[in-house]
Amino acid sequence: QVQLVESGGGLVQFGGSLRLSCAASGGIFSIYDMGWYRQAPGKQREWVARINNAGRITNYADFAKGRFTISRDNAKNTWYLQMNDLKPEDTAVYYCNAEIQALATMALGHYWGQGTQVTVSS
Repeated sequence: QVQLVESGGGLVQFGGSLRLSCAASGGIFSIYDMGWYRQAPGKQREWVARINNAGRITNYADFAKGRFTISRDNAKNTWYLQMNDLKPEDTAVYYCNAEIQALATMALGHYWGQGTQVTVSS
């Protein structure tokens, strides 16, 4: 069964940087769109960024533009979120997600990781 596992979260000071990773495992599959979401305490989950299959198209939420960069390594079934110039309002649990196709059945599914905590201090 396909699983997504995030890593790279932690505590960082205002203006610092973190790189989050998400690795997919558990079967033979192809990963199409990959993305990141986040959820701060008391707030709804919000979209952060997405990248298409070939890595040629990226999209970002307004708060992420100019500070965050999404990328992917298809050979490793892994994608990343590089976060620079972090602010206290970036504090949240960050979740990776992806549209994944099982090659044996050609079935498509949408998968989520369990989340990784990012805390930005002032």
